[in-house]
Amino acid sequence: MKERRGQGYLFVAPSVVILFVVALCPIAMAVWLSLRRVILVFHEDRFVGLANYRFLLQDSRFFAALGNTAYFAAVSLLIEVGLGLPIAMLLHRAFRGRGVLRAAVLVPWAIPTVVSARMWAWMWNPDYGLITRVLHTQDVDFLGMPAYAMHAAILVDVWKSTPFVALLLLAGLAGIPEELYRAARVDGASKRGIFFSITLPLLRPALVVTVLFRALDALRVFDAIYVLTGGGPANTTETLSIYSYKTMMRSGDFGYGSTLAVATFLVVVLVSILYLNTIGRGAVGTTEDKR
Repeated sequence: MKERRGQGYLFVAPSVVILFVVALCPIAMAVWLSLRRVILVFHEDRFVGLANYRFLLQDSRFFAALGNTAYFAAVSLLIEVGLGLPIAMLLHRAFRGRGVLRAAVLVPWAIPTVVSARMWAWMWNPDYGLITRVLHTQDVDFLGMPAYAMHAAILVDVWKSTPFVALLLLAGLAGIPEELYRAARVDGASKRGIFFSITLPLLRPALVVTVLFRALDALRVFDAIYVLTGGGPANTTETLSIYSYKTMMRSGDFGYGSTLAVATFLVVVLVSILYLNTIGRGAVGTTEDKR
C-alpha cells in the first residue's frame, strides 16, 4: 500500500507543480501587489497594507462594475440554459443527420471569442451592419447606447456559449437509461410527466455542473465585452475584469488593479461556495441516494 501510495503521489506531482506555477503563484503575486501602491508612471512602489481594500469598499465604480457583472452573468446564464436544454434534447433524439447537426451546433463555440465578438461588432454597426439593415434601425447604435449595449453583449455571449451548455446537457441525457422512458410510456405517462418525473431529476447533476461552469466563466467575462464596447458607453458595460484591466494597463495603478483582481477572484470563489453548498449539495445527495 505504501508503494502504491508513493506511485500515486509521483503521478500527481507534475499536475501539482503546474497548478502551483500557473495558478497559485499569480494569485499570491496579485495578493501581494494589492497590499502595495504601485504606480509605474510615478515610479512609486510602497507598502500600504489594507488601504486599497478600504478604498475599494468606498469605490462606487467598483460596485457599478459588480452590478454589471452580476447582471450579465445572470441573464446570459438563464437564456443559455433555457435554450441549451431544448437543443440538447433535440440532439439526443435518433434521426438521420444527427451527427452533422451536432457538429454544426458546435461551430459558434469553436470560434475564438475575440473573432466572434469582432464579427458581431460588424453586424451591430449602425452604418453597414447586417442586423441594423435587416431591422431597419440604422439610426440606432446598439453598441453605443447604454440601453442596448449590455443586452447586445449578452446576445453575443448567448450565441457563443449556448452550444457548450447544450453539449454538457447532452452528455447528461446520454447517461439516463432508456428503460426508464420505456417503462414510463408503458404506464401511460405523458411527455410532460416524463420530462418532470424522469428527465429533469436525473439531469440535475449535469445541470449543476453546467450552471457552475458557465456562471464562473460569465463572472470573469472580459474579451467579448472588451472587443464589443470596451466597457462603454459611460461604463455601462464595464465588468470587474475590464475595470481591473483599465486600472492596471491604462492608469498604471498596479496596486489597486491587483486589488480589483483579487476582489473578482473572491467573488467567483464566494459564488462557487454558496452554489455548491445549496443547489450542488442537493444534487450530489440525490445522486448518492439513487446509487
